[in-house]
Amino acid sequence: MIIDTHAHVDMDQFDEDREDTIQRARESGVEYILNVGCDIASSERSIELSEKFDFIYATAGIHPHDVKDIDENTYLALKELHTHPKVIAFGEMGLDFFKNYSPHDIQITHFRKQIELALQLRKPIIVHCRDAKDETIKVLSDYYPKGSQKSGIFHCFSGDLELAEKGLEMGFYISFAGPVTYKKNQELQEIAKVIPPDRLFAETDSPYLSPVPKRGKRNEPANVNHTAQFLADLRGVTIQDLERTMSLNFFELFGVGSEAASGTVSYKIRNSLYLNLTQRCTNSCVFCSRITKPVVQGYNLKLIREPSPRELWESVGDPKRYDEVVFCGFGEPTLRLDAIKEVAKKIKEAGGKTRLNTNGHGNVINKRNILPELKGLIDSVSVSLNADSSEAYDEICVPLPSFRDGIYYKVKEFIAESKKYIPEVQASIVTHQSNVDESRCEEMTKDELGVDWRARRFNMVG
Repeated sequence: MIIDTHAHVDMDQFDEDREDTIQRARESGVEYILNVGCDIASSERSIELSEKFDFIYATAGIHPHDVKDIDENTYLALKELHTHPKVIAFGEMGLDFFKNYSPHDIQITHFRKQIELALQLRKPIIVHCRDAKDETIKVLSDYYPKGSQKSGIFHCFSGDLELAEKGLEMGFYISFAGPVTYKKNQELQEIAKVIPPDRLFAETDSPYLSPVPKRGKRNEPANVNHTAQFLADLRGVTIQDLERTMSLNFFELFGVGSEAASGTVSYKIRNSLYLNLTQRCTNSCVFCSRITKPVVQGYNLKLIREPSPRELWESVGDPKRYDEVVFCGFGEPTLRLDAIKEVAKKIKEAGGKTRLNTNGHGNVINKRNILPELKGLIDSVSVSLNADSSEAYDEICVPLPSFRDGIYYKVKEFIAESKKYIPEVQASIVTHQSNVDESRCEEMTKDELGVDWRARRFNMVG
């Protein structure tokens, strides 16, 4: 089930087949439609649709094209519209310096006024930004400081990476429409690859901007499936991964739908099965949301208790169905070495392939070289190196006090020793750490340690 986070089904382009359009959306697997108001009249029509169809929700706001027409009654009307229980966001609002249907100063004034009202009403906002990056950042940063949460959505995103990163810092989600599927929009596609999964949406902006292969035709909510599939392929995940993540995002932003259940023992991403062994860890990495938000690709990995080896094995089923079964968790799996060995043995006997994701502390944790014990049980290992020096490692990974001032060298030893017992060994870092020379890490991994290398963007998990 997918969600269209931005549609205008109330517009006159749908007058002749509106109900059929909505029915097609439902039949194509669209779980919710957010019908977005552009002025008072369209906001009222959006509410009417939301009252008629239980899976349609509404917004109310004034588009930057129309702010020139705002009068003393407009904000009173908006306040009244926002008392409706199915009006879940304020907008669309923002700045459009491309068509300039309203003067720039008036656009900025009413962008601010609508934000202030949205904050007063505790509603997320739907942001329209076209050819107005600097001004949009300036306005939003006055109201949504770095670290804000659930601020709203940058809809039909068409900006550059700087705008996306600034939006993410201020707590916004990024939504992509049909243009991301157009062959010429390679820069936009590169941006879509790196938006964190827990901040990603797809939309149609129908009746406009139909995606490939519907380009040139009137757009409609059912077509969100084409954009979502394109995004999934672009990001190297399955459509099920993307739909699950976006459904959780919709719930977390708007409270519509359902939250992800905690206590996940195993979870599938792409065609790999991940085993959630523990939330305990010997590091408290600055980029990790293990405690604050233990969610990966729409799965809630918070554990009420650690699963037994039997529960882990039973959750696998036939391991040959998967490309690999990965021992991980939002913690350090080698804290549960015996469980790894017991379950890995059964997976290998059943013809499956295994991988271990670890911070490389296993030998220190278990007070012995554990790698000979993993020979024949683990086919590949990925070790989080994350730094090019011991000092940087302690600052970024924040190991337990008893592990500091030298654990980095133990991690490197673990990587080097792994080559003796495990066929495939990889070292990884999380990028965008200001005190780490990423090129030095790559050089050290390949030349000094002699293993494969992987850099993972700091806000991309799973």
